[in-house]
Amino acid sequence: MIYKFKSKATGDLIMTGPVGDQVLGILGRSPAAQGIVESATMPAAIAALESAIAAEEAARAEAEREARSEGRSLPPRKEVSLRQRAWPMIEMLKRAHAEKEDVVWGV
Repeated sequence: MIYKFKSKATGDLIMTGPVGDQVLGILGRSPAAQGIVESATMPAAIAALESAIAAEEAARAEAEREARSEGRSLPPRKEVSLRQRAWPMIEMLKRAHAEKEDVVWGV
């Protein structure tokens, strides 16, 4: 599935199914073909995404510290970080909230 997030305050944001599912999960929503993030809930949604990013980065930093203490190094990341994947959604939510517009998908 492809997610196409829309808001009157921004351009469209397209995410692949697995990334969209992950982002929706962080927002406390089940993956769905249609949905809405209402303007009033956007500050909590932004905070949830930023918290998940911080947790992922802290886990990576801890793994790097452990590897250094054992005299080895971690291989470079093979995947794109959550920060990179979620940043467009965070920006969309911030802009939509500033203009009191909702974000929808599948409609």
